[in-house]
Amino acid sequence: MLSPHQRDQDHFHFVRPEDVAWRPFPAFPPEARLAVLLGDPGQPGVYVIRVKLPAGVRMAPHRHPEDRIYTVISGIFYVGLGDIFDVNKLQAFAPGSLVVLPGGQSHFHWARDGEYVTQVSALGPLGLEYVAAENDPRHHTRQPGLASP
Repeated sequence: MLSPHQRDQDHFHFVRPEDVAWRPFPAFPPEARLAVLLGDPGQPGVYVIRVKLPAGVRMAPHRHPEDRIYTVISGIFYVGLGDIFDVNKLQAFAPGSLVVLPGGQSHFHWARDGEYVTQVSALGPLGLEYVAAENDPRHHTRQPGLASP
């Protein structure tokens, strides 16, 4: 007996690198970008996204309710665990690395050595909660010409 297909998996299709549509994501710093490759991260079910952080950008400590599997596509992905951004807790993962992050685990990222791209596979819906609400870009109003908080 065949099981029902997951969203976007009921027919053959593909996404080439030149087809990836990078967009801002309200929960990310303004310089970061997200691309949806498969599924709908806002709904229950499988989704695959890519996250791109330019050189120097940090993601403050946050957590996701869903379990996630990160695959490093390019650059060095620096990630640390905990509620406080601590450079001594960062671990570096090169392209090809796989990182398993259980849901609810506080963590932080840094594009320390240049831009990185990770691919995230998970079961939605996608959630993102910052440990400290003041680090959440969704709570800030940005005006052109002003530095980000």
